[in-house]
Amino acid sequence: MYHVDTGEQKTAGGRQVYLLDAASTLEVQALNQWIDSTTPDGELRPPSVVLSGEAAHEVAETVRGIAEDPLLIPLRVTLSEKRRGGILRRAFAPRGNSLPTKAWQRWVQGDDPDHSAVLVGEPATLHDLASRFEKAGGTSLSSFIRRQASLALDRAERDVIGSEYKIPRFVVEDMTEQKKFHDGMADLAEDVGEDIAVVEQRVHSILNEMVATETRRAVEMWGTLGAYFSRAYKVDVDRTKLQRVRELNKKHPLVFLPNHRSYLDPLVLRPALLTEGLPLNHVMGGINVGFWPLGPIAKRSGVVLIQRKFSDEIYKWTLRQYMSFLLSKRFNLEWYIEGGRSRTGKLRPPRFGLLTYLVDALENSDAEDVYLVPTSITYDRLHEVGAMAAESHGAKKQAEGIRMALSYIRAQGKLRGNVYLTFGEPISVKSILAENEDKRVAVQKIALTVSHAINNTTPVTPAALVTMALLGIEDRALNVHEMWAIISPLAEYIIKRGLPTAGGVDISEVDVVRSAVIAQVNAGVVKRFDGGPEPVFYLAQDKHLVAAFFRNNAIHYFVLRAIGELVVLPDQDQTGPSTTVSMWRSALKLRDLLKFEFFFGDKKDFGARLEAEVTLIDPEWRTNLVDPEYAISTLEAQDLHLAHRVLQPILEAYQVVADQLMLQPMDSEFDKPTFITQCLGAAQARRLRQQLDHSEAISGELFDTALQLADNRNLLDPGGENLAQRRRDFAHEINEWARKARAIRDMAHRTLDEVDPLTVPSSTTDTDQREDDA
Repeated sequence: MYHVDTGEQKTAGGRQVYLLDAASTLEVQALNQWIDSTTPDGELRPPSVVLSGEAAHEVAETVRGIAEDPLLIPLRVTLSEKRRGGILRRAFAPRGNSLPTKAWQRWVQGDDPDHSAVLVGEPATLHDLASRFEKAGGTSLSSFIRRQASLALDRAERDVIGSEYKIPRFVVEDMTEQKKFHDGMADLAEDVGEDIAVVEQRVHSILNEMVATETRRAVEMWGTLGAYFSRAYKVDVDRTKLQRVRELNKKHPLVFLPNHRSYLDPLVLRPALLTEGLPLNHVMGGINVGFWPLGPIAKRSGVVLIQRKFSDEIYKWTLRQYMSFLLSKRFNLEWYIEGGRSRTGKLRPPRFGLLTYLVDALENSDAEDVYLVPTSITYDRLHEVGAMAAESHGAKKQAEGIRMALSYIRAQGKLRGNVYLTFGEPISVKSILAENEDKRVAVQKIALTVSHAINNTTPVTPAALVTMALLGIEDRALNVHEMWAIISPLAEYIIKRGLPTAGGVDISEVDVVRSAVIAQVNAGVVKRFDGGPEPVFYLAQDKHLVAAFFRNNAIHYFVLRAIGELVVLPDQDQTGPSTTVSMWRSALKLRDLLKFEFFFGDKKDFGARLEAEVTLIDPEWRTNLVDPEYAISTLEAQDLHLAHRVLQPILEAYQVVADQLMLQPMDSEFDKPTFITQCLGAAQARRLRQQLDHSEAISGELFDTALQLADNRNLLDPGGENLAQRRRDFAHEINEWARKARAIRDMAHRTLDEVDPLTVPSSTTDTDQREDDA
């Protein structure tokens, strides 16, 4: 807060004038009493001007009549922290630009003198404000003075209440009064062939729908709702990386780009950032969540409600202008680069739309650069995964609304574990633009760089290890010894690779794994059977996609190892020995087959990482390629097999799609919804006949990505040249990879049959007691 020194507050005009940002007569009286009390004895009391009512439209003329170049000092009454202690006062007290009611004024009037405080904003001379107004452009100097006074007081108030309330005021006025904005709107009207008045009306309508109109009351209410909604979780935050982010934010605006796993994501992320001293983000959210009462509260607490699909050029232009304004004012943004929530637990392909608008906005803003912060949000357990799994089996998605929200709130009443917030290294947008002349290429590179960074900072959770173990051996229950025989080499592999782990826990500790098993039992994903000589654990019926969701949070770390296992196996019709050339060609084919499931680097990066994985399997692999039996015997001897746990469910789902495609008529229009339904039925029948090893292959999401691949290969449109043969070749290719994955699965089963129950390390906690806890 600025402190007034009357001995120094003189200008060439020789006078100072107080600007009273008051919402009521009582506040005007309080501010005038403060001026009286701070004016030294014997000196002339400085004049004051109220920034509300009819007089507000003539502020410039009024102060110029007092002196040629007076020093303007803004004042505001704010409630003291002391008087916000009561529950009723916190609930009903005015916040920010909320107008205090008469009832509130009567309530606080007559209280002790500590009930309120006077804020003093940083002063400015009339000449300085007029110069800034001329530079920015606008329609009214009086309006500009009022806005600048209010903004100065907001900054002073944040010194008292914290950066959480860094709230933009007068956004629409600031944007629409600038000459640059009017010139751009005129050009837009010409481009779209509309009258300027029609375009202006439409722009204002869009801004009124879109612009976040924050108030302190709504910010606090949204924070309270967020804490209540996410009460089922303990939040683990990577504070070391956030310190670097916070320092960067002192000079540049930031855009936080998290993965999207849950409706809880923004409610979990917000308090973590505020705790580290970062200001409130403007969250770019879909207008589909704008339903009452959450929508109005969200909009008043920093959520920018935008259309899922931008309807026209006027809407796109308006969005770019708004983003440019926010960047120029160094407000931070946030949106989910995947678009919607992931239904599978894997990171979905990035959406380019908002990134494109961000690049345009940066070019048209006063910001020197903007930094993107890749953000990973990972849950131990998650309520809505069951509903998303049902949707993947064909169930209809529940529409967003108050009924859904109430059901969701009730579901959070039980403790569900931890949520981990981790952050990648911030990415300079300007530096990537400088390296790529083609803006479209730059946007794609930005999106992929962020996606890789999110994946690379996502921690491996104990839940991912447990579900990976059980999904790879789906039709068989595991005792503790067998479970550890699978997870122990997996943990060693993770440590050897230096992969991040959730909360920094040592996943090689048997107690960590045991606790994760107990958590999955309590969640109903894993079942325990105690009727035999020892407890055994197995996946609950119809919970395979739920388990796969948590495994898939970390699955990207194991894809290259799984590919390495498959490419070293010879093809079924192969007659000669494998060579480095044939293996590389095979790896590229598999990479192309999986390109809609995973993010791969360029060919050079892919090759280097793949070779490193194969070397982990066998450092001498190059010298033994001439022996056709060597690869099989080497893989057989491994204590870690991943291809059947990572890739076989995908390949089995792709098999279903490829086989169903061969049954489709060659001259009829392709009907995707009907085809997906047919695939769900065919896959269920195959699973019942034990022709599929994995129930998670019965997945609409996997069928959809298989169809993306088929469409990429021109296998869907009717009448294509040699369509029937190309569809058969597609099915044959997938069947060959699935055969290799089943061969790896058989190796893993044989290894499991040889498990020695004495190989399990002793627990630091009593084993029987921990098992009883389950």
